[in-house]
Amino acid sequence: MALRSEPTGRQLRLAVELRRLRDAAGLTAREAAALLGVTAPVISQIESGIAGVSEKRLRRLAANYSCADAELIDALVSMATDRTKGWWEEYRELLPTPFLNLAELEHNATFLWEVQFLFIPGPLQTAEYARAVFSDRVPELPAEEVELRVRHRMRRAATLAHTPYEAVIHEAALRIMVSDRSTSRTQLAHVIASSEAEHVTVRVIPFRLEGFTGAASAMTYAGGSVPKLDTVVRDGPHGAVFIDSKAQLGAFRTLFHKVEAASLDPERSRDFIHKLAKEL
Repeated sequence: MALRSEPTGRQLRLAVELRRLRDAAGLTAREAAALLGVTAPVISQIESGIAGVSEKRLRRLAANYSCADAELIDALVSMATDRTKGWWEEYRELLPTPFLNLAELEHNATFLWEVQFLFIPGPLQTAEYARAVFSDRVPELPAEEVELRVRHRMRRAATLAHTPYEAVIHEAALRIMVSDRSTSRTQLAHVIASSEAEHVTVRVIPFRLEGFTGAASAMTYAGGSVPKLDTVVRDGPHGAVFIDSKAQLGAFRTLFHKVEAASLDPERSRDFIHKLAKEL
């Protein structure tokens, strides 16, 4: 099998999970290779994502690692045998890799939770709002790249048409006008319209909420086909950071539910956004 020059985010996650299974079994790469009848470099290539792994070989590895989690193994097999060339591949070498990995993650998610405090969540943004956000970057992006990012963001939103999605948005994000009043008014109307879809839930955290300390909880939480394959995405100094350790996933699940509990219910949230829109 040819080696990959640039594994996708999904391929890298599979590699990480196979490394975790081996570590949990207390085996070295050389010992795992011997059990499989291959050389240690083969195991290293699989665990770095630069080489794929067949279903037969993956199931043999899982058996050698004494993994009895059938649902996890089946999920890993699905990842290993997935040959999907998603729409995001059109943007490879045109946009930063994290943009592609995020689109791939969302495409395969079983559900999405999002918490935002300063911006409208990406899947709920209008093209005009997204364009204003991307145009404000320092140093400025070329106009062509701004439009690429806007088109990519709109494609992301379109692919989430049926994925269960819950967004918790702070009032600050709703009030900040990244462009002009017309853009903000249209953006709020779009959030309201989106929230009326059966699979979309929008909640608002108002300024008047007392004792709220969750402002550091901004995140996108993507559900995997099994909970062990969940992923959290956070903004970092140099782009998106993907988090998948068991302890951190547990912490972010707790954080999301705390922020969710502090927010207005969906109906009151919709009324709240209506009121803000009328003030513009």
